Amino acid sequence: MNRRIFLLSGGAAASAFAASDRISLGVIGAGGRGTFVMTVFQKNPSVRIDAICDVYEPNLEQALSTASKVPGNAPRAYRDYRKLLADKSIDAVLIATPEHWHHRMVLDALAAGKDIYVEKPLCQTPEQGVELVAAEARSKNIIQVGMQRRSYDLYLEGRRIVATGTLGKVRMIRSWWLNNYLASGPAPTLKGPLDWEQWQGPVAHRRPLDPNVFFNWRYVSDYAGGIVEDQGAHVYDGIHLLMNASYPLAVTAAGGKPHKTGSDTPDSVVVTAEYPEDFLGVFSINYAAMHYKFRNDQLNQLDGDEARMDIGREDLRVYKQGADDTPVTQMRSEKGFGYATDLHVLNFLECIRSRKTPTAPMRLGFQAALVTQLANLSLRSGRRARWNNASKKVEI
Repeated sequence: MNRRIFLLSGGAAASAFAASDRISLGVIGAGGRGTFVMTVFQKNPSVRIDAICDVYEPNLEQALSTASKVPGNAPRAYRDYRKLLADKSIDAVLIATPEHWHHRMVLDALAAGKDIYVEKPLCQTPEQGVELVAAEARSKNIIQVGMQRRSYDLYLEGRRIVATGTLGKVRMIRSWWLNNYLASGPAPTLKGPLDWEQWQGPVAHRRPLDPNVFFNWRYVSDYAGGIVEDQGAHVYDGIHLLMNASYPLAVTAAGGKPHKTGSDTPDSVVVTAEYPEDFLGVFSINYAAMHYKFRNDQLNQLDGDEARMDIGREDLRVYKQGADDTPVTQMRSEKGFGYATDLHVLNFLECIRSRKTPTAPMRLGFQAALVTQLANLSLRSGRRARWNNASKKVEI
């Protein structure tokens, strides 16, 4: 096969919606990610940000200011998400709170009749995921989980390559993600009022106000699944997409000690997931490694018996057997990984109009979160965690 080079532009993410036909959006959780995704929504002339809710006053004020820079946007401020959901003028909500709130807020948003874009990981436990998927099946609402690889041109092309049989039989996928979050700096401090009790929300274990926990909740097991779940949900969803995979059969994990100050979850973990499609998904994450350039910090290698495909954030390469020094197919996403969020938001907006299923519905969001939840259960028990898809229960 001759070497072919493709540039994937993905086409312009221009909306077909008329600017006069508005979608009223409410934002719940206005931290860094929530505010960023809000600005992606604002690129679309059909969207108006009409409400923003946050329990930390500086985040709320910053998001209100950012939204108001776009003409026609004058959002109302809320400090209790239930009052925002009670606002009947709001058509859809962006939920970008810490992960321990996702399950409750999604159920409440469904009950309020809102369409939902919720950041990943979808939930904290397998039991929550089963409940959410059942709620989705009963609902007519549009639900998109923020796993943007599902809408990303590069990954969609990767899925096509796997489906055509170019790689032969793929029995193993090796994925890794490298970074370093151990550098110590000044202790985080609050820059304004915080409703700490409301922020803790549905978590049973109450603790006194701790700015370090508030700013680093991803690494505290009461509120999240650690870095392996935070990033692993993305990686495993990409694997599921590329391989057209179903729920895992079992997951085994090994991890090191936590080294980040205030964290009780490991920063170095290896996960092995077994699938009924007869392949293994092996994921290694090390957030105590050296720093890499953004485009190089994550890679997936699909080991076929005829060829190997390497797919990262922005590049894809296929190497044939016997010629593993030079790729026979090489592709690059012209607009880069950041554009995946634009495409994912656009898909959600289009589905609000068409009422079709979006690219990352709740069942797929749960499938990705489940792998990392099983990994954490394996870490705690020291045993292989199995998933019984018939009973929807974990077996250890």
